Amino acid sequence: MINILEKIKNCFFKFIVTIILLICNVTLASDYNEIKIKGNDRISIETVIMFSGLRDVNNITEENLNNAIKKLYETNYFKDVSISFENKIINIAVDENPIIQTVVINGVKNKEIKKKLIEITKKSEKYPFLISEIKDQKNLLLNIIRSNGFYFADIKSNLINNKNNSVDIIYNFNLGERAVIKKINFTGNKIIKDSKLRNIIKSEEGKFWKIISSNKYLDERKIKSDENSLTQYYKNKGYYNVNVKSSYAKNINNKFFELNYNIDAGQKFFFKETKLNLGTNFSNDNLDKINKIINKLKGKKFSQKNLDKVLETIDRIALREEFVFINTKYNIIIKDGNMIDVEFFFQDLEKFYVDQINIFGNYITDEKVIRNSLIVDEGDPFNNILFEKSIDNIKSRKLFKTVKTKIKESKIDNQKKNIDIFVEEKPTGEVFAGAGTGTSGASISAGITENNYLGKGIKLATNFMISEEDIKGKFSVINPNFKNTDRSLNTILESTSSDFLSTGGFKTSRTGFGIGTDFEQYSDLYVNFELSTYYEKLETSSNASSHKKKQEGDYLENLFAYRLLLNKLDRNFQPTEGHSLSFRQVLPLYSDDLSLENTFNLSKYHSVTDNLILSGKFFFKAVNSIDDDVRVSKRVYIPSSKLRGFEAGKIGPKDGEEYVGGNFGTAVNFNTTLPNILSGYENIDLNLFLDAASLREVDYDSSLESSKIRSAAGISVNWFTVIGPLSFSYAIPISSETSDKTESFRFRIGTSF
Repeated sequence: MINILEKIKNCFFKFIVTIILLICNVTLASDYNEIKIKGNDRISIETVIMFSGLRDVNNITEENLNNAIKKLYETNYFKDVSISFENKIINIAVDENPIIQTVVINGVKNKEIKKKLIEITKKSEKYPFLISEIKDQKNLLLNIIRSNGFYFADIKSNLINNKNNSVDIIYNFNLGERAVIKKINFTGNKIIKDSKLRNIIKSEEGKFWKIISSNKYLDERKIKSDENSLTQYYKNKGYYNVNVKSSYAKNINNKFFELNYNIDAGQKFFFKETKLNLGTNFSNDNLDKINKIINKLKGKKFSQKNLDKVLETIDRIALREEFVFINTKYNIIIKDGNMIDVEFFFQDLEKFYVDQINIFGNYITDEKVIRNSLIVDEGDPFNNILFEKSIDNIKSRKLFKTVKTKIKESKIDNQKKNIDIFVEEKPTGEVFAGAGTGTSGASISAGITENNYLGKGIKLATNFMISEEDIKGKFSVINPNFKNTDRSLNTILESTSSDFLSTGGFKTSRTGFGIGTDFEQYSDLYVNFELSTYYEKLETSSNASSHKKKQEGDYLENLFAYRLLLNKLDRNFQPTEGHSLSFRQVLPLYSDDLSLENTFNLSKYHSVTDNLILSGKFFFKAVNSIDDDVRVSKRVYIPSSKLRGFEAGKIGPKDGEEYVGGNFGTAVNFNTTLPNILSGYENIDLNLFLDAASLREVDYDSSLESSKIRSAAGISVNWFTVIGPLSFSYAIPISSETSDKTESFRFRIGTSF
């Protein structure tokens, strides 16, 4: 009897639950006959319905209606949205935001600066007026003005309400005087000489000839960037606890500034022990690979760059093994004063997927340019390694002043999250000019670059150079992410006119174009391919040798070239540690004369102390003809920078009074800095050097062979003077031939404007 009552009770309970669910379902999902829109003026009914997502009037739930309100607000076209119901009709009432009709800029006379401001404001015209976005735009405009030296600039905005629910925005600028950096000082326990530190920062002193450079103007963001660059430089030199205490500007007559960087380098740190605590999921082979890398750190000076490379290696292996929801971290423990223990471990991350990636602040740059830099995409599992690399990729484009991110919960799925990326645009164009003079002659150079042409992330560069012997012009277009890949597409148009009548008995003009690609094949291994077409006209003097006169004429050639570069240097400009080697080969596809060109370069740097740096370089170049003698304009000559103590182009085989170069050229250079020789002179660098080189073989006449090694030793000085950087050297030739023209003293002074 009890069992029967229990069964009746359960059946009754199920019946009640079913009735409740049916009632709830009716409440939560209803069918409607129509959607009516009220209050819309410029925006059509169809567009409002599309924005709301309520395309089907059947089976609409309360959640659908709530999402519709959110979606309409998110368009920014409406300042008020409400939904009501009447006789199976959904009534959506909207109140539209005003539209920005025009944006006017007053108070800026400089055409280039005003053009940059208009490029930003034009993108907001004909779009909804939102106070928050106008505030952001106002700050962006002011930052651009201040980055151009108007440190005391102020901006006020006026709003004009038009009758057609639109507004005009007027920005009134009060620029004031440009704030020029008069002097830059490095103080404190900085250890490194001023001459080195000046090359790390972007800010520079505003000398009277600096008529183009914008780096002479005070810019707080640039100063902050300089602080970060200095900190990174010291950490890579082993100074783990370095502190760039302050960088401040001292106002001089409200116009000139004295910029000071106070640096406390602290003591140098060294790696002691390294440990792996990556769990048991890693295979022994992978653990062995990582251990080999981290064991190389032991006993070496601390370097943030080397530590980051270990992290990259572990991350790469982890991703290959599909460890998606992890992040590699490390702990640093200081022991025995200046020794560092490092423990690497995995940090488990919250498991979620990427729903949406939203990008804000790109008033100039196309959104596609930013998305092409992302490794993490919508729908992917969120991986912090790939996410950080994505943000680094955006920063490395150097199109934005700041890049910030925010991760927030998705409104649709609690296992998904949205990523907001906030970028701040910056000027990406630059005009530069420079000049120099010395014992080898004078030169002038100038150019224009733009790193974000039409907001597409495409780099344009135009430059020319005039010297005693050459006139060169070059125009290049570089797409760094061609077809959404990590390969660049490079297009070059160039023309060169070289006059060697006094030294070689010929002159040549060469014009052509090329197309190529660059990419990083493996870590630190870079590959370049290039196809090019050139037309060359070769002329000789009346006193030229019969062989050169025979080569006089016009040449057309199609070339294929490739280059491999292994770069293990700590930095590309003025490196102090590491090595690099490159090989380049040029092959003729079609040419009026066929020749192969091979070039090999090797460089090695080693720091004994912070200011005592040893370096060695090796250079080899060979040009060999397939069907005839090598064209005189293609023959090998030793660059003047690789053989001091001799006049440029005036060594080696000689045909009468003409230096004809060779088929093979080799040069070796050894250099060492001399620290603390001139105590108190922070802007002077002294170096000892030994150069040696040889030119061998003359294919058209073996009797002209001159394979003797030329060598010279001496001292060189690099001095940052009040009128620009000055370099001079004094060399004593050790070995030479009577036909060579020696040059004991060489100097050059030059600067940029």
